[in-house]
Amino acid sequence: MSSPAFAVARRVRVDAWVLLGLALLLAVVGSLTLGSNPVAPGTVLQALLDPSTDTDAVIWGSRVPRTLLGLLVGGCLGVAGALMQGQTGNPLADPGLFGVSSGASLAVVLGAYLLGFNSMTASLFLALGGALVASVLVFGIATLSRDLANPVPLAIAGTAVTALLNAVISFLVLTNASSLEAFRVWVVGSLGGRALDALPPALALALVGLVLAFANARSLNSLTLGTELAQGLGETLWRARLVGLSAITLTTASAVALAGPIGFIGLTAPHAARALVGGNHFRLLPASGLVGAVTLLVCDTVGRVIGGGQAEVPVGVVLATLGGVAFIAIVRRTKLAAL
Repeated sequence: MSSPAFAVARRVRVDAWVLLGLALLLAVVGSLTLGSNPVAPGTVLQALLDPSTDTDAVIWGSRVPRTLLGLLVGGCLGVAGALMQGQTGNPLADPGLFGVSSGASLAVVLGAYLLGFNSMTASLFLALGGALVASVLVFGIATLSRDLANPVPLAIAGTAVTALLNAVISFLVLTNASSLEAFRVWVVGSLGGRALDALPPALALALVGLVLAFANARSLNSLTLGTELAQGLGETLWRARLVGLSAITLTTASAVALAGPIGFIGLTAPHAARALVGGNHFRLLPASGLVGAVTLLVCDTVGRVIGGGQAEVPVGVVLATLGGVAFIAIVRRTKLAAL
């Protein structure tokens, strides 16, 4: 017979999943109906069932693609954040620590500087390739320490590569006008005006990354106990690091390539998910993905609404504003927990 405490804990977890499901549903409905040109829910439903009624192409031409994009990008960043924090044992770790965003940004700038590419479609493919190359570079540098069981070399290598890439980006955008223009359009982080040509390869990489993430869940649970206990439980630490890094790279690269370098979701989503479902990564990873998707859709909708009939406020700007407040709250909570 189960204890009352176990029954209460199980009920709380069920309520948390119900809450996440409702939040996701409301976020999707809000994304489809709200914006500079609000559309009634009945009209949206009719357009979804019969695309021929969407004469202005508002629903299928704009709202549906950016909603699907928000679900994929937000989910990938949320999962990547939970992986990053689990791998490093640092509650303030962010997927960008592995240089993925900087690698994508440099590839976009180089495409404009050397080849004259400034279209959104070209930027998508360049960002995807640059993110993958940067992650491989970070991993290669970290392997020189011959201690992949330790997360510190990965963090140091990621920080060093990120600083180097950002320095190169700054030089290029300050010395070439076309590079600056391409970088300015892409780096702001937005779900609007994004070409979906690169969606199939990005989606394929994201799915592989999500599979690797859930394959890494058991190892992450062991790593929370410490590396020595994890080894005692039979974990091969270098393999756990490799699988985790691969999952972080693929999910983050896909998200960055599609929407630009969007910050704070990878940092904050795991904390909200952990408060709802606990620290077991079999539950934490999907919950972080749901929180990330909801957060990105809500912030994108807010940006469209406050922009009014004028230019919308990019979701990256909204997240930077709200994420700063969330970051301070996380730091204070982490500091208090350490006392």
